[in-house]
Amino acid sequence: MRLLKVATCNLNQWAMDFDCNLKQIKESIAMAKQAGAAIRLGPELEVTGYGCEDHFLELDTVSHAWECLKDILLGDWTDGILCSIGMPVIKGSERYNCQVLCFNRKIIMIRPKMWLANDGNYRELRWFTAWKQKDQLVDFQLPVEISEHISQKSAPFGYGFIQFLDTAVAAEVCEELFSPVPPHADLALNGVEVFMNASGSHHQLRKLDLRLRAIIGATHTRGGVYMYSNQQGCDGSRLYYDGCSCIVVNDDVVAQGSQFSLKDIEIVVAQVDLDAVASLRGSISSFQEQASRKTIVPSVAVPYKLSESFNLKTCPSSPLEIKYHCPEEEIAFGPSCWLWDYLRRSGASGFLLPLSGGADSSSVAAIVGCMCQLVIKEIANGDEKVKADAIRIGNYTDGQFPIDSREFAKRIFYTVFMGSENSSEATKSRAKVLADEIGSWHLDVSIDGVVSALLSLFQTLTGKRPRYKVDGGSNIENLGLQNIQARIRMVLAFMLASLLPWVHNKPGFYLVLGSSNVDEALRGYLTKYDCSSADINPIGSISKQDLRSFLRWAATHLGYSSLADIEAAPPTAELEPIRTNYSQLDEVDMGMTYEELSVYGRLRKIFRCGPVSMFKNLCYRWGARLTPLEVADKVKHFFKYYSINRHKMTVLTPSYHAESYSPEDNRFDLRQFLYNARWPYQFRKIDELVQELDGNKVAIEEDHEKLGAISHGGGGMGVAAAGSGNPNVGI
Repeated sequence: MRLLKVATCNLNQWAMDFDCNLKQIKESIAMAKQAGAAIRLGPELEVTGYGCEDHFLELDTVSHAWECLKDILLGDWTDGILCSIGMPVIKGSERYNCQVLCFNRKIIMIRPKMWLANDGNYRELRWFTAWKQKDQLVDFQLPVEISEHISQKSAPFGYGFIQFLDTAVAAEVCEELFSPVPPHADLALNGVEVFMNASGSHHQLRKLDLRLRAIIGATHTRGGVYMYSNQQGCDGSRLYYDGCSCIVVNDDVVAQGSQFSLKDIEIVVAQVDLDAVASLRGSISSFQEQASRKTIVPSVAVPYKLSESFNLKTCPSSPLEIKYHCPEEEIAFGPSCWLWDYLRRSGASGFLLPLSGGADSSSVAAIVGCMCQLVIKEIANGDEKVKADAIRIGNYTDGQFPIDSREFAKRIFYTVFMGSENSSEATKSRAKVLADEIGSWHLDVSIDGVVSALLSLFQTLTGKRPRYKVDGGSNIENLGLQNIQARIRMVLAFMLASLLPWVHNKPGFYLVLGSSNVDEALRGYLTKYDCSSADINPIGSISKQDLRSFLRWAATHLGYSSLADIEAAPPTAELEPIRTNYSQLDEVDMGMTYEELSVYGRLRKIFRCGPVSMFKNLCYRWGARLTPLEVADKVKHFFKYYSINRHKMTVLTPSYHAESYSPEDNRFDLRQFLYNARWPYQFRKIDELVQELDGNKVAIEEDHEKLGAISHGGGGMGVAAAGSGNPNVGI
């Protein structure tokens, strides 16, 4: 029995903060050594932070990374432990995303990434080159300022593995695991038993299962110890890296880290039996046959033993039940942790939220409340870093620190109900009750005076005063009056966020939180520069349906019972007057339901459907209840308003990325913002398909009538019965 203790980690790195990142790398190595690990794996690009983006193009970024690595190698950090450290490296004229494998104060090998992530939120080909030589390791001349200090002039560079006296170890970097032919396949046939995957993978609702299935699948038919490390937290962008570092042995998860946490460092350790890997491989005939005719992968020999022999003091780690969060928990914890990182790193003193009493702003309020609960929980668990941040942000003095989430919320969270003559008492009351449950400092403001002043100014300038549609006004007047209210709220929110800390003798400023959801953004059902315009938005990439499920969950699990009433209320903007015969409703205004919007969004983005392809797909999906003409009208209506309003995405508030059909214009969903909203060619093709389908329908109905006549004549009863169902069934 060859027993090997390995350690992987979640690290909350911050892009371009080299002091912070280096400190946490060192602490994680120290914790791994203290646990007795012989291997320590860190996340992808952990020295610089994964999200440096165009900073990777600066030579300074690469130079600083080498300086940090030199600092590590000059100390005793790598003594007796193999450390895989992620950083950018320039070789010749090319820049590579690398894992630098260090042991006993030397660089054993530099492993460049071969398959780069270049879709969705990832743009690695903009900054890095993929390593393409798989048949040899080349000699890499270390920078002079490094080589002089560590007494090493060069190191092997390329695709390969490290052969120790008792086992073989190799790196596999993030995206390579998910490629059609992953490197671990050939590496396993070459005898590699331990795989180290350094990753920079972001959170997305319902995504963790896909990731874990890939990790587990890597050892399913070929055996092995698979170590996975990931960043965790907000490193300066819209993404939240969701940790969940883990260790898998022969298809079993034996150690798993948290997915969401306020901790900066989390070590995941396991004791593994390498003989179990060898035994499994020896029992699989096809593995033996393929290994006998494998493609040779180059290696570096290290005359050192990593494992221990059989002893009763240590035993292999047992398989665990994988921990998954339900989507409602993901919505609660992911954005909460992202908000905390943003708050403590931005220098702000808290948040300000325009709280309307509706589902979206109430969801944001509940997420901030959840963040406060997590902070108190971590302080109670003894996390001194979280405690220090909370004391600073909450402006505690004289040795005091937060012990109650509601009291903490009162210090860092302002909510404002900005009512008008169009607001109902119900939403006003719901906002107040929820604010009390969370503990926020709540204000109730009427904006009617400001609206009236602006309308009087407009009347002075033009001689006209606009009216709402219900009072006889036109659509243009109606929309203009709604936009005035919405934009006043945005201006008032930013004014309060900057001045309220001064009013209450507090330092700093407040971050304004937005609360538009992904479906409204997709449809453009929001006013440009209204309350959706804010500093950051924790729900901007979450669907209305998921938010409503979250509200029901949070009413019980977060202790905010008023959320149940908020979720049950019909969504309304309350920007038009309420009459006995009229009440404004979101879905009526949009001309589509939130459920339909979610379907449109997924077909447009995830399944890459244009208008014609979407029409065809929805004819199958909705054909049982809608005619082709009705489906066509719905598709045209969606694309008309999507394209008219696409320009709003260019100024969309930076939002937590959580949904795969987000229309976020910054980097995830790159499209034009000036469209021909008539879509003449595409809509004409849809019209032709509708005519063709209606023609087929008429022909089918005529055939059914003929068959029915035959059956009444005494024959073919079975045929008539078979043809008497839904006339759309043949379409």
